[in-house]
Amino acid sequence: MRFLLNLYLNVADLPGEGFDHEEFLAAAGQAGELISAHAFADPSISAVIRVRGGMVTVTEGPYLRTSEHVAGQYVVDCESRERAVELAGLIPSGQAGGVEVRPLMDSAGMEM
Repeated sequence: MRFLLNLYLNVADLPGEGFDHEEFLAAAGQAGELISAHAFADPSISAVIRVRGGMVTVTEGPYLRTSEHVAGQYVVDCESRERAVELAGLIPSGQAGGVEVRPLMDSAGMEM
């Protein structure tokens, strides 16, 4: 099964030089479970596009009005949800903001 691991951090705690995730990367990489990894730019330079009644609006800045934002994500392919949770526990972001473990679905709506 594939899982998306969203990393939540307080904007003030966003890393300047990258994430310190060597233990996670080693475990997931050696097991062949790491599919992809992405660190996100500062949320203040994001934009949200909405279409309502045929009208397109663009809102500058972070989507959520909170101190925590998705700072990055990993996609892993594991045997079970329990293994994805175990890997997520190796990510230091879980100590600061949190790591969301979410199953991915294929185009038919079934878990991958």
